[in-house]
Parts: sequence; structure tokens; C-alpha cells
Amino acid sequence: MENIEDLLSPGHNFAGLSSPYSDLQTARVVILPVPYDGTTEWHSGAREGPQAIINASQYLELYDIELNREIYKVGIHTLPAVQPLLNSPEKMIERVYRITGALIKQGKFPVMFGGEHSLSLGMVQALKEKFRSACVLQLDAHADLRDEYLGTKYSHACVMRRIHELCPIVQVGVRSLSWEEQQFLTQNKMHPFYITTSSSDLAPAEHIITSLSDNVYVSIDLDVFDLSVMPAVGTPEPGGMQWHEVLNLLRYVTRHKHVIGFDLVELCPKDDTDSCAFLAAKLAYKFIGYAISS
Repeated sequence: MENIEDLLSPGHNFAGLSSPYSDLQTARVVILPVPYDGTTEWHSGAREGPQAIINASQYLELYDIELNREIYKVGIHTLPAVQPLLNSPEKMIERVYRITGALIKQGKFPVMFGGEHSLSLGMVQALKEKFRSACVLQLDAHADLRDEYLGTKYSHACVMRRIHELCPIVQVGVRSLSWEEQQFLTQNKMHPFYITTSSSDLAPAEHIITSLSDNVYVSIDLDVFDLSVMPAVGTPEPGGMQWHEVLNLLRYVTRHKHVIGFDLVELCPKDDTDSCAFLAAKLAYKFIGYAISS
């Protein structure tokens, strides 16, 4: 059996934090960077996303105006990046599962920076073992409910189908899906909170909350955002959510439910898109602040 440490490679700390606030032993939050995009088929490069977020986070103001506190004081430890396995998406997901399971046993709040969306399955598998009644809130432009895609059931396009086999899912921001996925939704009487003609068509947060169980894992594919604020994604889709719409929803979720972890996935850094990495870093920092009280 491999040691967890053997699966990791060197990196540096989110937000440039130093001891004691970055110490693993005392940190309440642990960030897991996973630079993997082995099943992407259009814009590759999501493997560069985790490091881009960490690089951009060095420029965050650590005092948050809205929360009137310095969020980092809850303790945020950044693990070295998980070494990718390029020959098997399923085994890569298992690697994420094993590392997440070890963090949960230590009582940590796990935050994953992907990489592609398939990795979220490993996080949910581990958390579901502790939180039996957990559900997943997915913020995403795409349903990701295909049973198989490009020869694998563990593609980023299949991740929510696999997660649905484990626990209930609630989908927000979807604005593109296949006929196969539409049929699956109909057969299973599932009703995503779509974005149709404009972002104002999205259901109010309180309607979304009523669909969630008490323990909620939040998976954020950054293509849920509108292209005007987040063009650096692997599978772009016009007509998405705006910054404050996403924040308002996340704030509401943390006020009414127990958030057990979250991920940010599918950032695909490109030239002149440093603002996208910074948006992702600030989103992670604020969501940690919402989820973990001082």
C-alpha cells in the first residue's frame, strides 16, 4: 500500500499563508490541488488550473469586507499537488478518494482545486462514507449525466451520473445537455434549476435550498459563470451566472445547510486570463469564510 505522501508533489501555500495558519495539524481547512485533465476533449489545460488558482491567491486581501474578518485565521493548509495517473480515470478518482478519506479522518474540511470535473467523484465517495445523508449541489453549465463518454464511464461528462448513483444531486446553472441526458432527467423525475434566456430566470436561492438535504457537498464547475467574467474554461457556454449571483447562493446555502466540503474545477488558464484565476481564488476564500465560522 502506498503512503499518501508518496502520491503528492511539491507546491506552495494558498494565499501565501505561513505558520501557524498554514500548519496541517491545526488547520481546519485543507486544500487539495489535483492537476489532472485526462478525459477532456476540447480545450485541454485544466491540469494547469490548480496551480493558477494558488498563484493568483498570493494577491488576495486576507481581510474580507463582507464578513468583517480575516478568513485565513481558521487555518488553511495547502497539500502538495496530487500526482496524476494518466492511464486510468477510474484509478485517478480512487486516488482522490483515498487522500480525501485520510483528511476526513483527521477532521479536516476538504477543498479540492481541479483539474477536470471527473475528480469530484472521489471527493463525494469519501465524504459519503461519513455523511450518509449527504447530497451534492452542482453549479455547472452542463448536466454531466452521460452514462459513458469517449469510451469511459469516468469522463468529466459522466461525473454527475456516477455521483447520482451514490447520493441525491441538485443541479444549478445548467444551460446545455444532450438528448440522452434529457431522457435520464425525465425518467428519474429530476428537475435542474436551468438558466434559459437570462440569468434572472434562475430560481431564488430559497427554492434551491428546499431541494437539499442537511449535509451538502458543493461542486463548482467554473463554466457556471458567464463567459464575460470566466472565459478560461475547457467547455465554454454562453449565458451563465454572475459573480454576485453565485456568492448569494453559496451564502444562503451555508446559512441554512451544513456544507461538508467543496471543489472548484475546470479552470483552463490561457493567455491574458489571470483575472479568471483570481476570481477562482477569491471565490474559494470567500466560500471558506461562509462555510467555516471563526
